[in-house]
Amino acid sequence: MSTQRLSQAEFIAMLAMLFATVAFSIDAMLPALPEIAAELTPDAPNAAQLILTSFVLGMGLGTLFVGPLSDTFGRKPVILAGAALYSLAALAAWVAPTLETMLLARMVQGLGAAAPRIVSLALVRDLYRGREMARVVSIATMFFTLVPAVAPALGMAIIAGFGWRAIFLAFVLFSAVSILWLHLRQAETLPPPLRRPLHFTPLLAALREVLSHRVIVLAIAVQTLCFAALFGTLSSTQQVFDQHYGMAATFPYWFAGIALAAGSASLLNARLVVRLGMRHMVTVTLAVQMLASTAMALLTWAGMWPATLDFPAYLLWTCGVFFMTGLTIGNLNALALEPVGHIAGMAASVSGAIATVASVAIAVPVGLAFDGTAVPLQAGVAVFAGLGWLLMRRMPH
Repeated sequence: MSTQRLSQAEFIAMLAMLFATVAFSIDAMLPALPEIAAELTPDAPNAAQLILTSFVLGMGLGTLFVGPLSDTFGRKPVILAGAALYSLAALAAWVAPTLETMLLARMVQGLGAAAPRIVSLALVRDLYRGREMARVVSIATMFFTLVPAVAPALGMAIIAGFGWRAIFLAFVLFSAVSILWLHLRQAETLPPPLRRPLHFTPLLAALREVLSHRVIVLAIAVQTLCFAALFGTLSSTQQVFDQHYGMAATFPYWFAGIALAAGSASLLNARLVVRLGMRHMVTVTLAVQMLASTAMALLTWAGMWPATLDFPAYLLWTCGVFFMTGLTIGNLNALALEPVGHIAGMAASVSGAIATVASVAIAVPVGLAFDGTAVPLQAGVAVFAGLGWLLMRRMPH
């Protein structure tokens, strides 16, 4: 018997809001980076970017554990506990006196955010099967992709009205609304008889099995590089708009356009991947990105762009980085899970956690190398895409 209490439309809306916790927590911070740098780290303004990557690091670590915890304690308790941790960490960041304290709070906030993001998928699996499950997740994801388009503008409005620290209070409010919705309207979907004892032995066994497959290891490595390109771009793009182009005031609107344009990549991938195959899609996409980013870095470094083309070229290139993510990450996930269908859920947690945490480690130096131009970022993305392309060429068929 179904334990669902909601209509499908309301369930999808609630799911989209739970998914959106991560995107809102990252993208709403972008307009605040200059003020955070001026107040907390004036001698090293690039360090303010760590506000974004520390959150992603925490989320990557949380991804490894929240799935198994929800199999033992139920979906709702784990989502609620994660949301509580997320909110407490947001309050700690709100009053943090130093950048170091704030980065620690942001990492814990990311750890908590992993629960609504990851366990929500398990909640969907409990209620739906097959194509219907894919349809529900696809519709929720479609609405979720609108969040990056509006989050920076919302962040800027909050800063203008209440100061940059108030963004952390907005995170608490956002989480409270979504979690109250879940708590009051959605019944638990994993009844006690179906729960499993908490053992980390299966997690270690899954880790060993995942890392024993050459295809999976290569897919995780390429996914790491794609995430690094995305997180590096997210970290630096506000500074490029502000310091290089002097467009900080209109940045949220340009970012909204970038996010909406890039959102179509998943639709294009769905149409092409059946015809071309996952490996070919990823390999070609990375080759194009490597060539485009190399050309952009060289032309920008040499100052060869005419003034009228400089900003449009950067805007188009940034759209391309986000577009690349839509054409690669889903395919790489599928490649990583193909050989281990019998432990797909555990393997997804392991591969997602490794790729996310490792990508932060290699994306941070690119962000910190910002020199007032887009050259370090473009060069970094060119290297990531090039290494990814080389690894895809070595992937067995």
